[in-house]
Amino acid sequence: MTASSSFLGLPDRLADGRLPRAVIFAAAHGSTYPGKDSSGYALAAGAIRAASQEDAGLIDHWDFDLGGPLFADRPISCIDAGDIETTMHDNAGNRARIEAKTREILALPAIPILLGGDCSVTFPFLAGFADQGPVWVLQIDAHIDWRDEVHGERYGYSSPMRRASEMPHVAGMVQVGLRSVGSARIAEVEAAQRYGSRFVTAREIHTAGVEAALRHIPEGARVVVTLDCDSIDPGIMPGVAARTPGGLTYTQVIDLIAGLGRRARIAGFDLVEFYPPADIDGLSALTASRVLVNAVGAIVRQD
Repeated sequence: MTASSSFLGLPDRLADGRLPRAVIFAAAHGSTYPGKDSSGYALAAGAIRAASQEDAGLIDHWDFDLGGPLFADRPISCIDAGDIETTMHDNAGNRARIEAKTREILALPAIPILLGGDCSVTFPFLAGFADQGPVWVLQIDAHIDWRDEVHGERYGYSSPMRRASEMPHVAGMVQVGLRSVGSARIAEVEAAQRYGSRFVTAREIHTAGVEAALRHIPEGARVVVTLDCDSIDPGIMPGVAARTPGGLTYTQVIDLIAGLGRRARIAGFDLVEFYPPADIDGLSALTASRVLVNAVGAIVRQD
């Protein structure tokens, strides 16, 4: 991958032989439902990388979201490892490749940052942390994603949090940004509540601020963040498959990420469900790119 096509022009390796603090990689496909065409999601990582080029020459400039330059006046410590090979409808193969890449990055050790893909890529991403537990999950999403199966598929985009709840290394879960209606029935909501998932609606964040969610995360916990783009209000993130009014603002999302980095430790981060065919004037790609900048900034500022 060339600097002109990578996220923020980041290298694919650090020239001085240092190990990176964080590694970005992309996976276009996870587990699709029978007859479902998810090819639009394959455009997401490229669109986010392209949108980031506007800031590629500015990473040593002051970033007012972060309170300083991206890498806090230290050497670049994040790389972009490019895309792993995935194939639409090769569900088991895609899951195996995503999990293997996640484990490879964690073994460096470094913090993996995954660009999806729909949120079916979240299951194998979380599975890659099996030897890294316990971890908490912070899901930022309009929906709880707790279906047990859809059309016989248990690993599709409606089920990642249900599957996460079954992982022994997942210690707990906070689900933030919930609103409106989705695929969840009463049975799914009750199952999530029996597990002990903490629901924080978008309305609660609007009313009480991000502390309404962060207070549920134990101080010092290792946390994997999965950010579904439909958690963000469609006025600034129209490029999603399920536009839902009343979503989180850009500032609320980056405050969640920064607050988590101070309270706990971000162990992994994925950004999913950006659907470029529904974008308007590149607005969603730009917003996703800036969210990812903030995630990198929070990660490199961790002790």
